[in-house]
Amino acid sequence: MDEGALPIEAAPKPKINRNLGGSKMFEHIVLLKFKPDVSIEVKESAIKRAHDFKGNIPGIVELSAGINVTEEIEHMQGFTLAIRVTFEDQKACRDYIQHPLHQSLLQFIGPFVDGIVVMDYPFA
Repeated sequence: MDEGALPIEAAPKPKINRNLGGSKMFEHIVLLKFKPDVSIEVKESAIKRAHDFKGNIPGIVELSAGINVTEEIEHMQGFTLAIRVTFEDQKACRDYIQHPLHQSLLQFIGPFVDGIVVMDYPFA
């Protein structure tokens, strides 16, 4: 280890703004890693169910979902499906998490998923 380097556990933690107020729009990104034997039909059904959120869940401004077609396979890490939802604000994202349509999608894909990454962030 470098003389001036801090061990990982001693490194300062970044400050995260968890303010639920404000009017900044909010991005919600989900990456899904499906089990190896999951059919394309299951993945396409997950995409269709995600698209059904728009117009049916309040606060959604924009939504896209699709199967990963990157040629950078060394960076895929097995993630084959992405969902990106833009919300009016962070509260709308928080409310969406509990919405019955979202919960239904989670119940549907749960048995097929081997890994998930979620990233949320506010933006102007």
